[in-house]
Amino acid sequence: MPVIAPMPAARPARISNQRDGAEDAVAAGPTVDHLTETYRTHYRSLLGLAALLLDDTASCEDVVQEAFIRVHSARKRVRDPEKTLAYLRQTVVNLSRSALRRRILGLKLLSNPLPDMASAEEGAYDQLERDSLIKAMKGLQRRQREVLVLRYFADMTEAQVAETLGISLGSVKAYGSRGIAALRVAMEAPA
Repeated sequence: MPVIAPMPAARPARISNQRDGAEDAVAAGPTVDHLTETYRTHYRSLLGLAALLLDDTASCEDVVQEAFIRVHSARKRVRDPEKTLAYLRQTVVNLSRSALRRRILGLKLLSNPLPDMASAEEGAYDQLERDSLIKAMKGLQRRQREVLVLRYFADMTEAQVAETLGISLGSVKAYGSRGIAALRVAMEAPA
């Protein structure tokens, strides 16, 4: 693994000599020319490394390009220019792992598949049942119909139905009971 130097603090001014110039060149990291040569020489091998970790060429190319961009922007932190390739390899591996993590997370976040849809026959049968229920509801007395619609379709409590219709709670229960009995008879009768 390459050695990455922390961001240097401001240094007090020193009297420079030839030895200091050599240290500064190493501390400056790889040059742009060195990175360009590394790119030309090792691009295919880094692409192959990414291909071992990822499954599609476009992602591999993106990872390798991103690795070069990151190494270029952090080149002053690489102490030894000879370790640039190792730094690039590690960056390719890390970026490939991140890409795989994003894919796995994306798969987990996808919604569950929709349940199987009803067949056309079932849909037609449901429509016939709905039609016969509507026809039976139309045959009820007005108050019975109102109570049943508010109680079961609007999902109101008996007290809420009584308040809405302005009738007593006992009347709501009576109309509801008679309405359900009439619906059973109407729905069971042959068409």
